[in-house]
Amino acid sequence: MIALESKLEGQTYQLYKLEQILKPLGYDIGGNWDYETGSFDYKIDEKEGYQFLRVPFEAISGQLDAKGTMVRIGTPYLLSHVYQENLDDNVNTFTAGFTSLDQFSEPKDPDGKVDEKYVDVGKALLRELEDALLTS
Repeated sequence: MIALESKLEGQTYQLYKLEQILKPLGYDIGGNWDYETGSFDYKIDEKEGYQFLRVPFEAISGQLDAKGTMVRIGTPYLLSHVYQENLDDNVNTFTAGFTSLDQFSEPKDPDGKVDEKYVDVGKALLRELEDALLTS
């Protein structure tokens, strides 16, 4: 993980408006969110795992699933998830009703080393994002 300095840190926005600006730029709401915190992710590459620019946020009024929620942007960072190439030896199986479900393979390294070639890309994406948000 590599934290990136940004003019966006500490800025507040209505979550709905953030989505309207960020989604056309290629950002998705990350899967690891709850009612108070979340992130927008931009997938930079998926070779040797997944490389993301992640822009975290926290609710400052309302919950993330409520209309009109205001959020504050945290420190953006680059993140690399490196996944196993083979089957997972430690698959967790659980039963839901009458069906047995297998979990996906665990990441080989959920916080892998970010290759230096992605740092400049991440900084350029962040500048584009700052321009889009700070001028709107």
